[in-house]
Amino acid sequence: MVNIILSGCNGRMGRMISRICGETDGIAITAGVDLYGVKLDAYPVFTSFDELKAEADAVVDFSNPSALSPLLDFCVKKRLPLVLCTTGYTEEQLAAIRAASKEIPVFRSGNMSIGINLLTELVKKAVSVLGDGYDIEIVEMHHRTKLDAPSGTALMLAEAAKEARGRGEYVYERHSVRQQRGADEIGISSLRGGTVVGEHSVIFAGPDEVIELKHSAYSREVFANGAIRAAKFLAGVKDPGMYDMSDIV
Repeated sequence: MVNIILSGCNGRMGRMISRICGETDGIAITAGVDLYGVKLDAYPVFTSFDELKAEADAVVDFSNPSALSPLLDFCVKKRLPLVLCTTGYTEEQLAAIRAASKEIPVFRSGNMSIGINLLTELVKKAVSVLGDGYDIEIVEMHHRTKLDAPSGTALMLAEAAKEARGRGEYVYERHSVRQQRGADEIGISSLRGGTVVGEHSVIFAGPDEVIELKHSAYSREVFANGAIRAAKFLAGVKDPGMYDMSDIV
C-alpha cells in the first residue's frame, strides 16, 4: 500500500485524485493540505504544512505555485518524495525545485498524461527525421479559467523540439514580430475559452507539406491517473534527483 499526502486536495484536480484513490487498490490518502481547510473525505485536511501530522510514502501536489516554498520545506525536512503536478513556476522557483531534488526524489512533468509524454517522444522523432527544412509551431488551447500561458505542456513540447534540433528560439504569438520567420524559431501560441480540458498541436510546416501531431484531453482523469501512477513510482525511489514521465514511459 502506498500512502500519500495530497496538497491542494479540495481543488478540482485534488477532488478527482481523491475519488480515484478511493476506487483504486494499492494507494490511499492519509491527509490533505488546502487553504480551504474543509474535510470532504475520510482523511483529515490541514490549512498549512505546519499543522500537518500524518505519515506517508510520498506527497502529491496539485495546488498553486504560491504554495511551493512551504511544500518544499516540508518534504525536505521529512525526507518525503514529492510529485509536482502544478505548473506556472518562475525561474527562481524552478531553481528551488532543482535544489530540493539534491536531497529528495522530485517528480515533475509539464503534463501528467501518458499520452502527452508519448507525444513528446514523437516530437523528438519527427525533428530527427524531418531535419532543418521544417518550421515548428506549437498551438495550445485550454479552458477560460486557466491562469498561465503558454501552458507547461506547450513549453515541454517546445523544449523537446529544441533538444532534438540542438537549437531553438521561442517566439510567443507573432503580433510584435515584424519580420520574416527565422530558421531557428519555435512558435508558441495560446488560446483560452470555454471548458476545453487541454489540446496541444505540434505543426511541422515544410516544402509543400504540413505534418501535425495532436493530443486532446477530454477529461481531467488522464492527469489524475498519471499523478497516481507517478506517486506509486516515486514511493519506491530512494535516490534524490529529478524524475519525470520518461522514467515511467
